Amino acid sequence: MILQRFGAFVIEQVGELGRFARFSWFTLIAIFSNLSWARWSRLGIQLLLIGTKSVPVIALVGAFIGAILAIEMYASFATFGQEHRIGAVVNISIAKQIGPVLAAVMLAGRIGCSLTAELGSMRVTDQLDAMRVMAADPVRVLVAPRVIACTLMIPILTIASNLCGVFGAWLVTVKFYHVAPEPYWNFTEYLIDWFDVVNGLTKSVFFGAAIGLISCYKGFHCRAGAQGVGRATTEAFVTSFVAIVMINLVLAKMLNDVAVLIRD
Repeated sequence: MILQRFGAFVIEQVGELGRFARFSWFTLIAIFSNLSWARWSRLGIQLLLIGTKSVPVIALVGAFIGAILAIEMYASFATFGQEHRIGAVVNISIAKQIGPVLAAVMLAGRIGCSLTAELGSMRVTDQLDAMRVMAADPVRVLVAPRVIACTLMIPILTIASNLCGVFGAWLVTVKFYHVAPEPYWNFTEYLIDWFDVVNGLTKSVFFGAAIGLISCYKGFHCRAGAQGVGRATTEAFVTSFVAIVMINLVLAKMLNDVAVLIRD
């Protein structure tokens, strides 16, 4: 019985992966075969909702994360008289890892769930079928602009998160703990180069595309009823979070290898 259930679970997950790959392929075709999704009435509103309206919360959380990291690290660094190096360690962590991942998780929670609920409600109320009857491709009209908006806006959100995180760490280290600002910034400049910043922004692009695709897929394939929409929303966030962690692991290895080649 246990093996039977495990086998059914594996088969179901493989089928789900195949359906997601098929959905992603159709989305890719819709993006490049017809640029009607680029109309401002379709793309512009998504850029506003996904990007502009997400800046305040991401900036606020980024600033607090930077401040918390500085507080946690100060005692350890001060023990060895190296508190002036806090900026370098905190800021490179923010630029390469924390900033992109934080922005992606916040985007998955704030926007991914919203996209899933919106498209899921349209599916439950048969609006997607109505669009197909009227010869309007819902993937091109609904999915393409949302995926593109997620992909385009998350690097900007990552930059906002990074800047606010750096500011939060500086505020705590320099103003609260009275560490000299000159060595704080000098060690930061010494440790962080342009590739570290590009590293984080590159990851964010993949995060945004994954969040957009997963959220739209879950909305398009949710079950009937309010319970189905709610379950799809939860699955969208959980799946997006797992995808973010897995993509980050793979890209961290690949980009670090590229960094070694470039710096050699």
